[in-house]
Amino acid sequence: MIKVLKNFLPRPAKTSNSLLKALSYLDILGIFQKDPFGNPMLLKRFIIFIAGWPTFWRIAVANKLKVEGVEYLKELPDRNVFFISNHQTYFADVITFYHIFCNTKWGFGKKLFPIYLFAPRAFVFYVAAKETMKKGLIPKIFSLAGAILVERSWRAEGQNVKRNVDLSAGDNVSKALQEGWVVSFPQGTTSPYAPIRKGTAHIILDNKPIIVPVVINGFRRAFNKTGLKYKRRNTTLTVKFKQPFQVDENSTLEGVTKTIEEIIEQSMPEMIAEWNALKEMAKRGE
Repeated sequence: MIKVLKNFLPRPAKTSNSLLKALSYLDILGIFQKDPFGNPMLLKRFIIFIAGWPTFWRIAVANKLKVEGVEYLKELPDRNVFFISNHQTYFADVITFYHIFCNTKWGFGKKLFPIYLFAPRAFVFYVAAKETMKKGLIPKIFSLAGAILVERSWRAEGQNVKRNVDLSAGDNVSKALQEGWVVSFPQGTTSPYAPIRKGTAHIILDNKPIIVPVVINGFRRAFNKTGLKYKRRNTTLTVKFKQPFQVDENSTLEGVTKTIEEIIEQSMPEMIAEWNALKEMAKRGE
């Protein structure tokens, strides 16, 4: 019970002004809080509250949400936690994570009780492609809920490209890790079994966060690619949180990249072969 109550305590302001710091302890609603990028946290909480109700219906009522490993989340610290997951839709995946994280903040278990939307876990961020979050009003609003925008160096507008690596991306993820939890999809695409991008391994080696592997399934069957429209209702959506761990000082870039591929279950040869065969059949119209 005490652990749950601690989740609702205001964070002290990072300032040398003793008066402002003292007043920040009384800011239970987080009215004067800002995220590491200078955005007001009150706006973020408002967006989560408004977007949370219809999205709760989509993932937990119109479909069936099955969550495993919630017990691991309850033991995590408030900062420097890095969730790495496979990816199936642009928005439904990360929205579901937000619901689960907020639910856990209130001390609830596997079943979602949307009362948590009145006081969500706000210090949560997620890595997203800049081009995806700039398309349309809804993505722009979602980006205000904690998106760390990254310009992909290998992909743009659905085409393979080659351009300079976005060096600011790693710094921004590090800033977010210093303040809270960060969700990353290290394949950088919703296509299954795509290669792991080494940028994620760089972030892990630089920040030594607690890593929480996540494996999701069912989202591709339930929603379209954006995750904003139904394809099939009454689908079981599974989110499995695996045991957290940290890499040691002797870890290499290649070793961490390989570990990521394995723990989010994107390195299974038989599944990769099956997926490639299905794609070839689709191309031939079979």
